[in-house]
Amino acid sequence: MSKIIALANQKGGVGKTTTSMNLAASLATLEKRVLLVDADPQANASSGLGVDVKEVESSIYDCLINELDVREAIYETDVPGLDVIPSHIDLVGAEIEMLNLPNREQVMRRVLRPLLSDYDYILIDCSPSLGLITVNALTAAHSVIIPVQCEYFALEGISKLLNTISIIKQKLNPSLQIEGFLLTMYDSRLRLANQIKDEVQRHFQELVFKTLIYRNVKLSEAPSHGMPAILYDADSVGARNHLALAQEIVEREG
Repeated sequence: MSKIIALANQKGGVGKTTTSMNLAASLATLEKRVLLVDADPQANASSGLGVDVKEVESSIYDCLINELDVREAIYETDVPGLDVIPSHIDLVGAEIEMLNLPNREQVMRRVLRPLLSDYDYILIDCSPSLGLITVNALTAAHSVIIPVQCEYFALEGISKLLNTISIIKQKLNPSLQIEGFLLTMYDSRLRLANQIKDEVQRHFQELVFKTLIYRNVKLSEAPSHGMPAILYDADSVGARNHLALAQEIVEREG
């Protein structure tokens, strides 16, 4: 059974794109067929996986707005088993262009459903907003991963996101589940980081992934080389953390 997982948090800088890229690469390393959909106009996940966004001819924008056949927008990466549908800066205006479309919240679901038989996991890297594109991603997804950085203001805005997820469950996607809260940028030496970890675990309990994503220089460096951490330095803490996360998700599926 293939699964669509959105990675969402309207707060910027929480590690969504880093997690999307590295989780996708780690799942592929576990011999899963993986597609990463870059639904963030900044296109950082695309460039971080080696796609030259200036040379991209077909993107998720063309699929959503111009009804391009989704298979024409799929690019292979250097990670065996990992493909990507890149983003484009035009996606910034897509929400306005979609306003008059019938069933405008369902467009991404219609785009991605034909691919379910081709992949084990389809990950959607959402932009840091709760706009129409993110609503589309959550409507298309089976579940959502919510990255939470272990820093001050970490829990700010989560209630708003949870409220959005609740509304989408009621009105658009009754089967949407929370895959888990993922603690990112964790530094065990910092008292604040430990306080936030304890608070999130106490509040959300079994919904929090056991895997922690530690602060790691290699994780920050890898995207500038156009590759995920597992290709850049497979022994780095960041690469090992995301591989553990991938294994935790696969084991949950049974």
